[in-house]
Amino acid sequence: MPRLPSIPDPPARQRFRRTLLAWYRRKGRDLPWRRTSDPYHILVSEVMLQQTQVDRVLPKYHEWLEKYPSLTALAGASAEDVSQTWRPLGYNIRPLRLHQIARESVARFDGRLPSDEATLLSFKGIGAYTAGAIRSFAFGQRAAIVDTNVARVLFRVFVHTGDIKSHAMKKHLWEVSEALVPFKHTFDFNQALMDFGATVCTARNPNCQACPLKRQCLSYPWQ
Repeated sequence: MPRLPSIPDPPARQRFRRTLLAWYRRKGRDLPWRRTSDPYHILVSEVMLQQTQVDRVLPKYHEWLEKYPSLTALAGASAEDVSQTWRPLGYNIRPLRLHQIARESVARFDGRLPSDEATLLSFKGIGAYTAGAIRSFAFGQRAAIVDTNVARVLFRVFVHTGDIKSHAMKKHLWEVSEALVPFKHTFDFNQALMDFGATVCTARNPNCQACPLKRQCLSYPWQ
């Protein structure tokens, strides 16, 4: 197996953060879940965005929060009602996971989501990425995230070769993400990473010519 590259050194991390945050200030999308720090709202958005495009999520996000404005309200609904409200987003295990998280939060934490990683990970349906997103976006903690878009950006910029789907590579990309997260502007940085992967460093036909990171990117020019 090829040797994995080292974690980016401090100057490389600083260049990456500075460039990405400057891009995000100019180009970041204005999305409703970026205008809230409510842990429940953040959870709903993150679960809805799993394997679903933003334009499909937007109307359902508003409808869901109108009907279930809190974890307590969601916990009090029936599983059938929750599943019906979720349609037509698909991947229908997701609303049931949300429902279970709501019921567990009511039973254990008075209808609130905790802020520490270990407790968040104890909920069935909250994995490392979702826990990081909640800690970062809702509680302002320095927490790494790696979803499909983030993994692709980090792999192209800092790795370039190897199997992005391998266990070793996934572990390495988490370590890269953890090293890159700044102590300040964590919310904006993590949102910027996701936005950049969704709009510039896309899976197909990435816009490399317009990429502000191309001088640092090991994969440029795109082949």
